[in-house]
Parts: sequence; C-alpha cells; structure tokens
Amino acid sequence: QVQLVESGGGSVQAGGSLRLSCAASGRTISSYAMGWFRQAPGKEREFVAASSWSNSATYYADSVKGRFTISRDNAKNTVYLQMNSLKPEDTAVYYCAADRNYYSNYTPKYGYEYDYWGQGTQVTVSS
Repeated sequence: QVQLVESGGGSVQAGGSLRLSCAASGRTISSYAMGWFRQAPGKEREFVAASSWSNSATYYADSVKGRFTISRDNAKNTVYLQMNSLKPEDTAVYYCAADRNYYSNYTPKYGYEYDYWGQGTQVTVSS
C-alpha cells in the first residue's frame, strides 16, 4: 500500500507560480511511475504530467507543456509539480497518483493505470 498526501496548493494571481508536493509513505516511490491529474468544477479529471519510475522519462499534457515540471526526490519519497505562468484555467483540485509498472520509460497517462491516489490539493488562479 502506498499513501499519498498532496500539499502546496493555494491561491495565486495569473502569471504566478506554485509548487505542489506529494509525500508518499508505505512504499518507496522509486519503483512507481508517478503522475499528476487535476479536476476543475463540473469537468472530468484530466491528466497533467507523469514521470516514469526510472525518472528517465516525463510526459505532459499539451495545456501545461513548457509551464509545468514534474520531478521527484526518491530520498524524500516525494514528487513535485512546479507550476509557472499559471492561468485561470489551471484552477482545479490537483491529485497525485502512483502506478507500479515494470517499464522503466513508461509514463502512464490515464487514470485507470494508477493504483494509488492522494486526496488532492486546491489550486486557484485569479485573473
């Protein structure tokens, strides 16, 4: 079992930055692909970014490419999402997720691929 706890959300003006953290416990994340998803009010959950378990590959949704960066610190068992140049349309609850898979370069992009989820952290971007 892997427990995930997100933090770092908050309110920021458009153009600002936030860094989300996802602290894992129960198992080391070094053998898990990690991802970030978000869900805005009235919308479906959508993929944001993913990192392969080997940390050799990352993948981003087109909407955040060039603005968001996923990274991990295996020693701290923590995954991060650095969000720059935030836009009002980035407003959502952000969730991190963990996927145990065996392909070192695989970056899961669909929610059903993930085994564990955090509770989410709210990000609000005002114009």
